[in-house]
Amino acid sequence: MANIIARDLRHLWHPCSQMKDYEDFPPLVVKKAYGPYLELENGRLIIDAMSSWWCKSLGHSHPRLKQALFKQAEKFSHVILANTTHEAIVDLSEKLAGLTPSLNKVFYTSDGSCAVEVAMKMSLHARLLSGETQRQRFIALSNSYHGETCGALSVSDVGIYRDPYQALLFKSFFILNIPYVTGKHDPLWHDCSESWVIIEKQLEQQAEYTTAVIVEPVLQSAGGMLVYSPDFLRRLRQWTQKNNIYFIADEIMTGMGRTGLPLACQHAGIEPDFLCLGKGLTSGWLPLSAVLTSDAIYKLFYDDYEKGKSFLHSHTYSGNALAVSIALECLSIMEEENIYTQVINNEMYFWELMADIAHKTGRLKNIRGIGAVIAADLITDNPKQRLGYAVYRKAVELGALLRPLGNTIYWAPPLNCDRSILRDLHDITLEAINLTVV
Repeated sequence: MANIIARDLRHLWHPCSQMKDYEDFPPLVVKKAYGPYLELENGRLIIDAMSSWWCKSLGHSHPRLKQALFKQAEKFSHVILANTTHEAIVDLSEKLAGLTPSLNKVFYTSDGSCAVEVAMKMSLHARLLSGETQRQRFIALSNSYHGETCGALSVSDVGIYRDPYQALLFKSFFILNIPYVTGKHDPLWHDCSESWVIIEKQLEQQAEYTTAVIVEPVLQSAGGMLVYSPDFLRRLRQWTQKNNIYFIADEIMTGMGRTGLPLACQHAGIEPDFLCLGKGLTSGWLPLSAVLTSDAIYKLFYDDYEKGKSFLHSHTYSGNALAVSIALECLSIMEEENIYTQVINNEMYFWELMADIAHKTGRLKNIRGIGAVIAADLITDNPKQRLGYAVYRKAVELGALLRPLGNTIYWAPPLNCDRSILRDLHDITLEAINLTVV
């Protein structure tokens, strides 16, 4: 194992990492992964408490997904999606078009950031085609995160990811005073009218020049696993409709069941103009993302080639057949194994477990959660102290991959985790905090 780590550190630059940290906390050498577990080379089992960046919605090595991969591989792995088609991608497109009442056109990309880029580009391009050339700005939420590519980062508001690249980014307007909630029991969940009065005033001067509002519906991920009022989401959608502004729902993380519904937008009873999907679409087996939009937007681009209206964004692996076949099977499993119901049934259990840790340690505050996500902030006198990192290291020793967001501890395990796994997560997190925080 030491040899593998030495070879790794000689050449590999790991994502989202300060590589110096690996000097005394080396990367975990994974031999296998199955269900909620990573099996290390030394035989230790580690619970994947954050679903490998929130994508392993059905856990690792699901047998049906493996079979779907093998079955497609016997036919072909990938062909260019421009000018070709095949049955699997038609089937998947039909299923995705059935997620919402009106979004029945599907554009495939690879990862989540690229889906966000496509939705943003479509919204701008559509304005040019409709003669609304003054609409070039984007509105996003404070604490939002939409990805690492330049357009997606421009509408993100997490400084640690954004600040070093200001020279590459365009200016966006970020809504302040978001009505955050602790969960569905919070009064603001159903009525945020007082907050909305303040927010609407912020928006007044933005309407004329804005092409689109982009949000992570109900749950903001990298911004701190923050949950906000669906009533705010509903009011914001009504405001965009009133002011002829497109609405982009970034459901890369929240879509496909993470919040207990197929789409987090459904908590507010709204439909966006552009819907971005990824991560759980293939349960993290292969990169695949998609942008769904309406016939009305599609028709703006539909004309003779000579008119120059084509949307010419492209990715080499758009609609990769292996990923598409897995996505089809993933959607079937979600329905047949009642995954959405399981998430809803476990939601309060997540709460009870994290609340018990807060009570027993006295070191957690601001517990919040929805569906299969629960989060809380470590109490510290020094916000710059890497307390979350210290708890993370101890949790790995004890058997769980937590990887906090700063000093925010959270769980976002596979959606089909049974309660015994959640109980183990509770015990490990409790002990990690007790052994770290003095």
